[in-house]
Amino acid sequence: MYPDFFDKAPVIRIRDPLAQLLGSATDGVMDYHYVDAVRLAGHSCPTVAGAFLTARAALKVLYPDTLPERGGISVHMPSPETEGTTGVVAQVITLITGAATQGGFKGIGGRFARNGLLSFAVDSVEYDGAVRFERLDTGAAVLVNFDAHKTPVDPSQRERMQAVIQNRETPEQQAEFARLWQERVRRILLEHADDPAPLSIIDLS
Repeated sequence: MYPDFFDKAPVIRIRDPLAQLLGSATDGVMDYHYVDAVRLAGHSCPTVAGAFLTARAALKVLYPDTLPERGGISVHMPSPETEGTTGVVAQVITLITGAATQGGFKGIGGRFARNGLLSFAVDSVEYDGAVRFERLDTGAAVLVNFDAHKTPVDPSQRERMQAVIQNRETPEQQAEFARLWQERVRRILLEHADDPAPLSIIDLS
């Protein structure tokens, strides 16, 4: 079982032409829930929540009047893949947009390819840390930067975090640590999903 608020988080609805072709979803329409990102990452945290909201924000700008097309977007990460949480964020964004590195799906008959749609900065931070999304059909683009610090950590977590890092937390500390950890994620998803404070969005179209 997972926390109840997972089911209350925003849902991202997309259309995937490949899924339609292969009969994976009626008309290719699929809903992505926060729990899908959690299952992919193996955990729920501000980074995973922020990546989910980053993709959602970008798709809302790029497809204001129609369902976003999975596989129809290129994504450029502003940092090297191995830096910080960049790789985790990219995995969640790939889940939703389909954009993959060269190891991704190579298409059928010249269509539906997903490989090469995800790239990373080589050795420095670009775009002030914002992820760049671009539609392949129109060239419309947007920069999105999520700042988890806008939803502060409960001050009492510092002591528990130190105990966790040092592998000496008590069962009581662990339970309270987990509760407050997910409370922060809940606030990000339910209270700040459309808040411009944590989500900086620049429409480049």
